[in-house]
Amino acid sequence: MVIPICTAVVIYVPLLLIVRDCDGMPDPAQRDLLMRQEASRQTGGQIVLTAAEQKLDAYLHRLKEQEMSAAQFPPAIHFFKAKHLIQRSSIFKLLQKMPKGAALHVHSSALVSVDWLVKNVTYRPHCYVCFTWDSSVRFLFSARPPPPRWDCFSWQLLQTLRGKLGDPTGFDNSLMQHLTLFTQDPDGEYPNQDVVWEKFEKAFIAAAGLITHAPVLRDYFYKGLEELHQDNIMYLELRSGLSRTYELDGTIHDKVWTLKTLQEVTTKFTADHPDFLGARVIVSVNRALSVSEVKAAVQEAIQLQKDFPDVVAGFDMVGREDSGRTLWYFREALSLPAELGATLPYFFHAGETDDEGTDIDQNILDALLFNTSRIGHGYALARHPLSKELAKKKNVAVELCPISNQVLKLVSDLRNHPATVLMSEGHPMVISSDDPSLFGTSGLSYDFYQAFVGIGGFKANLGTLKELAANSIRYSSLPAHLKEKGHVAWETKWDAFVADNCC
Repeated sequence: MVIPICTAVVIYVPLLLIVRDCDGMPDPAQRDLLMRQEASRQTGGQIVLTAAEQKLDAYLHRLKEQEMSAAQFPPAIHFFKAKHLIQRSSIFKLLQKMPKGAALHVHSSALVSVDWLVKNVTYRPHCYVCFTWDSSVRFLFSARPPPPRWDCFSWQLLQTLRGKLGDPTGFDNSLMQHLTLFTQDPDGEYPNQDVVWEKFEKAFIAAAGLITHAPVLRDYFYKGLEELHQDNIMYLELRSGLSRTYELDGTIHDKVWTLKTLQEVTTKFTADHPDFLGARVIVSVNRALSVSEVKAAVQEAIQLQKDFPDVVAGFDMVGREDSGRTLWYFREALSLPAELGATLPYFFHAGETDDEGTDIDQNILDALLFNTSRIGHGYALARHPLSKELAKKKNVAVELCPISNQVLKLVSDLRNHPATVLMSEGHPMVISSDDPSLFGTSGLSYDFYQAFVGIGGFKANLGTLKELAANSIRYSSLPAHLKEKGHVAWETKWDAFVADNCC
């Protein structure tokens, strides 16, 4: 029998329920049931809170009421202007103490704070700087003055340059500006996506000369793990192109050397911090490459994973989607593992766009067709019902990076982020930071704040936070036995966090 829309409301959990005729006053009991049914579908909606968790949840709700009624609501303001407000937030301070599980979407060139890069790395001996014609900088460690090259006509030894300045504070601050997007006037400096992406890419290039110096790389990666650990994170999956590293005398190391170094540093860090699970690498290449170049990169990634099964998690394509080539363009290269009978998990960036209806907009569907393990960003997913349904059926989590999406001008008010839909439907999701050093953040607390307060709104509760944190272990690339170990360790930390803050 077909039921007219005006006379019935249908819900599907746990089974079809036909609500009484809509003429007159609706049944309050059925209304309450429908509201509870809807709430059960949201992220964390199936989690039953303990008595202690309920107390903490009630406290969080009171704090959220205060923040959402304030004159300045941080998620509605550009992060660069809202950061100081967030730092004063009681919710933020609580989130800093919360065990957040894993960071699954972080790029290697933006892992460590620019303050450390400038005040530590650029003060090391033999560090040269060059100011380029396009208002950027380049750094290079060298035993002798580097020769001119196409983008750098004059190199200066930083030690000598600083010696002429007296107080180098202003100079150091100017160097930091080349390594980050952070500014007091984001709307004025970045009027559109093209401008902010240009600065974004320049910052990556500027940092490369520092990070790829072999002695720095070791310290840099250790420092990155340290910053994550300080924010109560216990595991990392790092996107990295495994750029060739260099020594002071110009000796170049290959990707195998880099992977071995990351493995050694991780081993040392976990020995120093036994509660840290470790780190793995998602080998990445830029989507601006040719098909033949990506074919070679895929084949190389297959071999690297065979040689480093505990370190290499899989493969991804990075770079701005709107100006890069589509996943479908690279279909021959991405089909290689299946053709060769090899296993190479994919972790594709897809849907980091607001250009609806373009070829780029189909990247999410193609990522799913190529069996991606997770979807990086997935900003466009909410407007693709079939892809959304397929992703949920395949249990493919979205890596939500709210601050990145806002800074790169996909959304201004995070209450309007498409992930509000995904969160209300309980779509598999993890929270990550993308490029923390470029945004002036570290760890995951800032992104958790924006997701919990802005995207989740009043509906998001302690169960939401608990599920998001647990998801980061669940949807990691760790083998099953390490996921179990990680979840047990995280749960112990979670229970301690609740006990310390519930009353």
